[in-house]
Amino acid sequence: MKISVLGAGAWGTALAIAASARHEVTLWARDAAAVAAMRAARRNARYLPESPLPEALALTGDLDAALAHGREGLIVIATPMSGLRGMLARLPDGARAQWLCKGFEAGTGLLGHEIAREVAPRLATGILSGPSFAQEVAAGQPTALVSASGDAALAALGVQAFHSERLRVYSSADPVGVEVGGAVKNVLAIAVGIADGLRLAAEAKGLKGPGLNARAALITRGLAEMQRLALALGAQPETLLGLAGLGDLVLTATGDLSRNRRVGLLLAEGLDLPAILAKLGHVAEGVYSAATVLARARRAGVDMPITAAVVEVLEGRLTTHAAMDALMGRQAKAEWQ
Repeated sequence: MKISVLGAGAWGTALAIAASARHEVTLWARDAAAVAAMRAARRNARYLPESPLPEALALTGDLDAALAHGREGLIVIATPMSGLRGMLARLPDGARAQWLCKGFEAGTGLLGHEIAREVAPRLATGILSGPSFAQEVAAGQPTALVSASGDAALAALGVQAFHSERLRVYSSADPVGVEVGGAVKNVLAIAVGIADGLRLAAEAKGLKGPGLNARAALITRGLAEMQRLALALGAQPETLLGLAGLGDLVLTATGDLSRNRRVGLLLAEGLDLPAILAKLGHVAEGVYSAATVLARARRAGVDMPITAAVVEVLEGRLTTHAAMDALMGRQAKAEWQ
């Protein structure tokens, strides 16, 4: 199969590496200088420096050439959420595409499939998602993903493109649930990072802060928030208990490679957001999507108190300690309300 991956960030590069063992893969990057450097070093020094780029993996800075290469096979959009609309608009007639980005579009609050319905309604499109750190996929470590689309043939094509002995890909007919899971888990990972950071800070002083019980509570109640929003938007409930829901939430909230978790840890240390983002060096999607997630939830009449607390902290209206106190001080209620 001919596959074009549009976007040479860590995740796009990792999937291009994984697929190039069995398919004809072209990786497109916007920056011509970056393409030249990757060709010379056979590494993506900025985003995935420890993973060599296979000789079989083609690199290009020519978007038209990349689109032509993947037109009869699969085009994978690996840009941030802010770039999805523009990339969908560039797809040629007859193209089949999946995106990797997770979140709601800033300004409109739309999910990827809703953007595609506006921009490219005649094309077969879907999402590839699930609990996955790019470094592990590039290194060939075992990973499971889900290929989701309302078009069964497109979902199956995503499986065909990426399924291998080290990368297990399941199909799904529920892109709504898969996309909501991918969007909300980044915000919840910040919350869990804050709790863990407060615990570490307290322990350093010989005190008791939020413990592992608090982590479990945030993950579980965060999953409830995620599921409420997904169901309100038309998802299937079981999707949120799968790879793109619970699986991705657990990984992003607890994994040491998670940038969103790292944001929470640094917030608990008392760093301000500009300093945190400078320290990270790469995008932490939950920072930019939290307010959009909350706005979409409120329009749908869905209560998301953990997400709301994260937004208050990110926007400087609430301290990390006050956020934890506020969540714990909420009125008692039945678990499944």
